Amino acid sequence: MLVIKKDQYSMAFTTGGLFYRESVALAMLFVELNDWKKVRETVLSENLLQSRTLNTSKRQCREIISRLKTLDPKELDLLISGSTQEQKYLLWLAVCRRYRFIAEFAEEVLRERYIGLKHNLQYDEFDFFFNKKSEWHPELEEITSTTRNKLRQVLFKILRDAELLTVRNTINASLLSQRLLAAIPRQCRKDVFLFPLFESDLKWSAQ
Repeated sequence: MLVIKKDQYSMAFTTGGLFYRESVALAMLFVELNDWKKVRETVLSENLLQSRTLNTSKRQCREIISRLKTLDPKELDLLISGSTQEQKYLLWLAVCRRYRFIAEFAEEVLRERYIGLKHNLQYDEFDFFFNKKSEWHPELEEITSTTRNKLRQVLFKILRDAELLTVRNTINASLLSQRLLAAIPRQCRKDVFLFPLFESDLKWSAQ
């Protein structure tokens, strides 16, 4: 798995959204090649992301691979073979594991609002969360207002792409399948709280 420094937030998620189709395609390619470097070389040489420029392709490829590296082999297998909903939920997990800021937003804002029966999520919630975290993370204070707005826009796009949020900013309850729960490593079970759901909704099978 990709290791992220714990003391500072990585805020490099200004590129794209969930990258659903692209991520599934790269995961399939990794199963075939079993080497992320070769995956990158193939993507760039054949322009598999169909980007207009090489720089864009490099940036998107780097972003997608950095997320997919956070997934366990069983999770990668399900990303390839699972239903659309399972695939999108796995990619949301990958985003949260890649970006601790997003993971904390998911658990402290998205899920807390859901279990508190506040089923909408507005931009103001992001701004409040960002300001609160800035008190403890000076690196956030260095981010310009333009970049901050872009981060907020992209995060909400990711939430909608993952079908966790509607176009009207209503929070969708997550229904995690038994296959998905079984694919999540035992040591990562707390990651289910990155989804808007009640703990009583979880039915772990014996593993």
